[in-house]
Amino acid sequence: MTPGPHATALEPALARVLQAGTYLSIGLVAVGSELLISAGGSPLAGGPALSLSRLPADLLALRPEGFLWLGVLGIVLTPALRVVTALLGFWRRGERAMAVVATLILAVVAAGVVSGLLTG
Repeated sequence: MTPGPHATALEPALARVLQAGTYLSIGLVAVGSELLISAGGSPLAGGPALSLSRLPADLLALRPEGFLWLGVLGIVLTPALRVVTALLGFWRRGERAMAVVATLILAVVAAGVVSGLLTG
């Protein structure tokens, strides 16, 4: 049986998601680090807690913490985005069992995030 076009396209697509997410996240952390150091700050001094509501304003104002937090969020969310991409790819290929496995993985990740938010 010859693999269809979706079968051969999934793995490179998953690799691109990881690569793009990693590069983008590292770039954001690099920009935030440069802004922090330029402003006389120290990466060892700690920083403000994550505030999703403040993130857009921090980015627009070119505050280092906005770029640093967005980069960290990107690093954390990139693997989950890869699983979502895999889920969609498995579904399109008709691999329902693998789509269920990907869904269960996302459920475990979501439970971990919720648990962390409730206890943190």
